[in-house]
Amino acid sequence: MEEMDPGLINLFLAGVMLLLAFGIGSWIESRHFKSIRRREEELKRLPAVTLERLPTPDGWDHDHSGLVHGHVVVSVDHFKRFVASLRQLFGGRIQAYESLMDRGRREAVLRLKEEAAKQGYHAVVNLRLESSRLASARRNGKGTAGIEVFAFGTGIKMRRLGA
Repeated sequence: MEEMDPGLINLFLAGVMLLLAFGIGSWIESRHFKSIRRREEELKRLPAVTLERLPTPDGWDHDHSGLVHGHVVVSVDHFKRFVASLRQLFGGRIQAYESLMDRGRREAVLRLKEEAAKQGYHAVVNLRLESSRLASARRNGKGTAGIEVFAFGTGIKMRRLGA
């Protein structure tokens, strides 16, 4: 019986690991997007806008306001990191990171809206987003391990005048 070349075995195992990382990463990402869509639907009646103040309808006034925030850290799966490193060699859009940023932004805003709803606010104004890259320890801070997104704004409670 002929022995297999150790180099081929290692290449095969690396390919299997990449395919496994792709499958698991895609499954986790799709579950997260499904959760995001469900929660966005539940919170669609609580507006979060970048305007500094809401136009107040006749007969209503701002009753109370306070800071609300949402924060998330999302990791990059191994397959996306591999694809991104290839894209860095040849240039162009890194679509793998675009979906990561989309998930991070949407999740941070949802967490902000969930906090606002918990505190009884009717809307969030002056919404702002900050994001940063988490450096990879394995590559001396040069790789991306994930992203952090912070959403913050002013929660406001409304009251009917004369009530």
